[in-house]
Amino acid sequence: MLNFEFYAPARIIFGKDTEKDIGALLKPYATKVLLHYGGGSIKKSGLYDTIKTSLKAANLDYAELGGVKPNPRLSLAREGIELSKKEKVDLILAVGGGSAIDSAKAIAMGVYYDGDVWDIYESGESIEKALPVATVLTIPAAGSEMSGDSVITNEEKQLKFGYGSPKLRPILSVINPELFYTLPKNQLANGIADMMSHVFERYFTNTTHTDLTDGLCEAVLKTVIKNAPTAFDNPRDYNALSEIGFAGTVAHNGLVGMGRQQDWACHMMEHELSAIYDVAHGAGLAVLTPAWMKYVYKDNINMFVQFAVNIMGVQGSYRDPDAIVREGIARLSEFFAKLNLPATLTELGIDDKQLELMAKKSTYASEGEEEPLGGLKKLYWQDVLAIYKSAQ
Repeated sequence: MLNFEFYAPARIIFGKDTEKDIGALLKPYATKVLLHYGGGSIKKSGLYDTIKTSLKAANLDYAELGGVKPNPRLSLAREGIELSKKEKVDLILAVGGGSAIDSAKAIAMGVYYDGDVWDIYESGESIEKALPVATVLTIPAAGSEMSGDSVITNEEKQLKFGYGSPKLRPILSVINPELFYTLPKNQLANGIADMMSHVFERYFTNTTHTDLTDGLCEAVLKTVIKNAPTAFDNPRDYNALSEIGFAGTVAHNGLVGMGRQQDWACHMMEHELSAIYDVAHGAGLAVLTPAWMKYVYKDNINMFVQFAVNIMGVQGSYRDPDAIVREGIARLSEFFAKLNLPATLTELGIDDKQLELMAKKSTYASEGEEEPLGGLKKLYWQDVLAIYKSAQ
């Protein structure tokens, strides 16, 4: 087990009707709030009015900025930064899923930055200060409600970069699984693939003596696999959505990755799909994850046997570990198929024209300074290209 430090101060308020208390919850932290959200879904559901009523009841002034899209755009974050400065807000309230929360974090750190906030994503330089962020979660997926991470798409450059800082962890997040009831099935499925990938990126490691975090990873994944079909078939099953919602938070708050080398190759490969083709992040991960597994598993076959047996329930002869692993990957693909997730890049509308470009961009080979992806197996651009091709 590696040395580690774990500090996750985000306060989680979980359960029915908790969003109605958002004004009182924020009152100790703010006098004026930027209400940041996506499209019209929160207005159709009534959540928008609930939030405004709660803010007014707490005598909290607010400005608002809607329009967040999946794969949140840098242009809207820039708009939010200028609005926040003009309105002198002292807290960003994101109402939505990971895209709204990630956009809110970009705004929060951009307010105190003299240059363009994109510079931070591009350089990875440490930030000294950010506005506090709070969230009301409407989609269980990204885990951004408790993490210090943010991902933004620069639509002009067709680049999608992530950035992380402890200063970006939300001060509090409200999670009411009832708010997931109106989710379209494809969004729920994409969210499930995303949160599972957050665990996979930490689970598959060459680090040994990680029994506790192995078990935590496996528990989160088995919880999702058990409850996802129920929630998919019955979108108003509170218990199943509670399990999935909490799993999504734990999957990305840092806990399940402590003391172990992490991978993140699938996320970096998928960012190229989203940046150029604007595909749903979870859908892209559902395609790439099994393809990545097939490409790398022989570099640590014992780890993948553990995955197949402990998570996917495969039984077989340990004299044939390849067969056990292949069956585990097949069962994962079957699970994704039951949620109507895509299995190939072709289903995502992606042909072979830009595969090499994406492979080179993902590893920075296109800039002449290649940085291989991954921890379990180092992937150079030729490896990434092979995985893309195998996923077609």
